[in-house]
Amino acid sequence: MSIEKAPRPDAGGPASPVGEADPARLVGVAIVFYGLLFAAALLWAWLEGRPLALRSPGLEVPWLRDGSLGLATAAALVAVSRALTAATSVGRALADALARVLGRPGLGVCLALAAISGIAEEAFFRGALQPRVGLVFASALFAAAHFAPRREFLPWPFFAFAAGLAFGALFDATGNLVAPVVAHAGVNAVNLYWLATRRRF
Repeated sequence: MSIEKAPRPDAGGPASPVGEADPARLVGVAIVFYGLLFAAALLWAWLEGRPLALRSPGLEVPWLRDGSLGLATAAALVAVSRALTAATSVGRALADALARVLGRPGLGVCLALAAISGIAEEAFFRGALQPRVGLVFASALFAAAHFAPRREFLPWPFFAFAAGLAFGALFDATGNLVAPVVAHAGVNAVNLYWLATRRRF
């Protein structure tokens, strides 16, 4: 994706990055893609005759405990990702590349994208897939879904694998999707907004 500056079509305004993502289009694409992913998870669980959000029927959900676990996990993962970005050249290159793709959406768009992706991905990878294939393989498939064939994006699947293990461990430990969804959406919300306000490009 080119990041060279080019004048806007009105010729009188300031230059803007070529290819910068349109926030409304980002949300629209996310709703369609993650809606299909969520529907696939629901269908999978229904065909197997089990609940999607629970490891086994009838489990009670301690919302406060599991929500707190999710927030604590999100804080830890954000801290690790930020430290790796600050300490390594590959981390900085990945952050810059992701920021270029994301563009500069506002806080509301970042929160919407975080919620949509966090719910749908956890429903599919943890709720539907993990009970069938196990923690490690589900995390490996989650990492593979974050692969992009460009050098600056190569570290992304490795972080996704580690995050997938954390989300999956929360699912196994609590027996429900509350903690992993909160953790996943929390990581995405903080990091998306940080990337959107990043001015390294």
